[in-house]
Amino acid sequence: MYTGDKIKPVDEVKDLPDPDEGLSDEEKAKIEKRLLRKLDFTLIPWLCILYLLAFLDRANIGNAKIAGLTHDLGLTTAQFNATLTIFFVSYSVFEPLTNVLLKKMRPSIFIPLIMVIWGIIMTFMGFVHNYTGLMVARWFLGLAEAGLFPGINYYLSCWYRRSEFGIRAALFFSAAAISGSFGGLLAAAIEQMAGVGGKPGWAWIFILEGLVTVLFGIASFWFVYDFPSEAKFLSPEDRARVIRRLRSDKQAIAEKEHFAWGYVWSSVTDWKMWIGAAIYSGITVPLYSFSIFLPTIIHDLGWSETIVEAQLYSVPPYVAAAILTVVVGWLADRTRTRGIYNIGSSVLASVGFIMLLATHHPAVAYCGTFLGALGIYPCISNTITWVANNTEGVYRRGVILGFVIGWGNLCGIVSSNIYFSPPYYAEGHGVVLGFLVVFLMGGSMAMTVLLRIENRRRSHGERDIWVEGKSEQEIRDLGDWRPDFVYTT
Repeated sequence: MYTGDKIKPVDEVKDLPDPDEGLSDEEKAKIEKRLLRKLDFTLIPWLCILYLLAFLDRANIGNAKIAGLTHDLGLTTAQFNATLTIFFVSYSVFEPLTNVLLKKMRPSIFIPLIMVIWGIIMTFMGFVHNYTGLMVARWFLGLAEAGLFPGINYYLSCWYRRSEFGIRAALFFSAAAISGSFGGLLAAAIEQMAGVGGKPGWAWIFILEGLVTVLFGIASFWFVYDFPSEAKFLSPEDRARVIRRLRSDKQAIAEKEHFAWGYVWSSVTDWKMWIGAAIYSGITVPLYSFSIFLPTIIHDLGWSETIVEAQLYSVPPYVAAAILTVVVGWLADRTRTRGIYNIGSSVLASVGFIMLLATHHPAVAYCGTFLGALGIYPCISNTITWVANNTEGVYRRGVILGFVIGWGNLCGIVSSNIYFSPPYYAEGHGVVLGFLVVFLMGGSMAMTVLLRIENRRRSHGERDIWVEGKSEQEIRDLGDWRPDFVYTT
């Protein structure tokens, strides 16, 4: 905690109106609990549904593959992998820009708009007839989806304190794990429509899931709200309470900061961003490899006699991963530490992929997929929360989250091109294991140690010189470079 003698911390809330002035601490606690409950029930469920649909739409090509997509379109292994790769190219290139657009256009416009666009693209993927058509559709799908994941994480970070964000991000991201299990069940059911309208089963997977996304996108114009000071579901008093809570947590307010290119420069020169990007790449390569190829891996193990069985066997690992994702989010918030959970999860995932590499026994390999899912999924929300916790300033947080997530998803290109040697996929499992150990585990260790060193320097007053001679506003504008800002380790 900040203890320097020369510079006093800025009082973030002294100039803000307090609607609860004069109330006892017990009364204030009850009001705050009611406010948090209102935010959670209004914001989280709908955002979870949106991300479930997003992850379902990007990963359903794995279900479509074993339902006959590659056979019907005459795709080679290299061509199928290329259709996976091109999604990540457009997805990652445009991600760093999307949080600026979200801020400029407002969440209630930007998020529903991109959903409707990618839902239409997904629907028309069911009508492609060749490799070229599928490549074009996947490129534009990545472009349209680029804004959702970094956008919603940034959006949620503008509503909650740093110690409250992790469990919300975990609940939000658990939708990805749920979409994996739900996607397998849904694909197994939709494939039974093969022949309806002259369309194969894989085409109906794209068409029906795309139409559902369009409908939810349209509904989102009414169910996605703007930033706290403009949110229509809150009373003026509750808006003031949300803003006071953020300021007391040393967070900037979304509506009070104006864009400047200096925020971009300060972001790309921040060492935390680059280590965060390395950590995130250590998760995304395993994540996308797992989500896209799991049905194929299970099918090629020879344990499932039919394609439908392979889809159904892919469900349990995702369910387990969703549960652990929420548990880790809750624990990390309670303990106010994040690095140790990434390190522990990386060990679990590494053991799972070692099992996949070391055995040809289907039952043991299937257990390895469980450990892989349990180790991978909790790290996504934990890492994004970690980066958001340690980045102050609305635009800086938005830019850094965009870069970290964009770089991680650019590494999704690796995921698309390492699984090509059935039935055991030694090269793919080996590359995934390498990313888990070097980037996820190693990066998390490095980040934890460096942040603890920086916190120690701040507690000893070694950074006080950074704010000498500055006004209160100038000190506030320093964001997480202020000496009284304590990093989450």
